[in-house]
Amino acid sequence: LNSRRVPSGTMPVIFDPRVGNSLISHLLGAIAGPSVTRKATFLLDSMGQRILPEGLSIVDDPLRERGLRSRPFDGEGLPTGRRRFVDDGTLTGWMLDSASARQLGLDPTGHATRGGGSPGVGASNVHLEGGTASVRDLFADVKRGVFITELIGQGVNGVTGDYSRGASGFLIENGTVSHAVSEITIAGNLKEMFARIIAANDLVFRRAINVPTLRIDGMTIAGE
Repeated sequence: LNSRRVPSGTMPVIFDPRVGNSLISHLLGAIAGPSVTRKATFLLDSMGQRILPEGLSIVDDPLRERGLRSRPFDGEGLPTGRRRFVDDGTLTGWMLDSASARQLGLDPTGHATRGGGSPGVGASNVHLEGGTASVRDLFADVKRGVFITELIGQGVNGVTGDYSRGASGFLIENGTVSHAVSEITIAGNLKEMFARIIAANDLVFRRAINVPTLRIDGMTIAGE
């Protein structure tokens, strides 16, 4: 209610977990086998390299009890298992079905999915772990920033990593949440954004992709 726009500039952005998980969705798309075989991913040359800050990991756990996407086997009948796509900040492997694995000369990873046609590639229960900061700490030193609670549009380029989406949420002033903001755009490059992620310690398992509150400094805000 009574939302306003904010002046354009570069500032910290804090993502509510409800929308922060979309960042991990973009990462999953970038490590999917078909994207790699087509060389249509901004992470093409990042295998074995650090893409997240030290201490953060992205885990796929298809055997998690009562997980929304739990499954003992994938869409091609191959067994599934817990896997760390990113371990301590380092990208460890691709997400492969049989077709993309053959093209890359690798073994399938149990991530084939079934729809109405031929198998595709998809993750199961995914979460980002390793955050140590409290949510209060993430806000405390922000002199001026935005707390994002809603994202709009699909302005993400999976090849270059360029990221630009409409957003709304709340202004942060001197560490305190202020008035509501809307009609703004947040922009950056996913590779740079992932490298600057600061994760809180409030991870809760409620969705298929779960993340804690996330902060990314130096994002471009387009408002007034």
